[in-house]
Amino acid sequence: MKTYQSNIKAFSMRETNKNDAELVFSFIYKLAIYENMTDVVTATYKDIEKSIFEDHKAEVLLAYENDTPIGICLFHENYSTFMGQANMYIEDIFIEEKYRHQGYGTEIFSIVKQIAKERSYGRVDWVCLDWNTPSIEFYKKMGAKPLDEWILFRLDTKNI
Repeated sequence: MKTYQSNIKAFSMRETNKNDAELVFSFIYKLAIYENMTDVVTATYKDIEKSIFEDHKAEVLLAYENDTPIGICLFHENYSTFMGQANMYIEDIFIEEKYRHQGYGTEIFSIVKQIAKERSYGRVDWVCLDWNTPSIEFYKKMGAKPLDEWILFRLDTKNI
């Protein structure tokens, strides 16, 4: 498992493995609590174990302050036909509330950008809930640009 060091001595991230499935799921659920979306969580830690660690549908990095796990970054590859290359799509970033505003989000994105460069991705995409002003401002401060001309669509399991 690869570990990523940061400019903040106490902060690091590491790749995950099957033994981390319950911990990863616990952070996913904490994110759902933060986003007021627990009612749509149907996954179990066993689903996470299978889809991420057996079927390799996504990757997860665990964020640490010293030896304490404090959050996750879950991402997968997508593809741009216009660019003709693969890209990174961040599905979830979550840091526990008491560890926010310490520069850890910036460090997560620094590591994400490092991975994107190593893998020759052309870009990194993600979505943010429109009410999450602190995150939106943070992303803009990093140089990310909102894509206001795009509308997110979804077909759920009832329609596929």
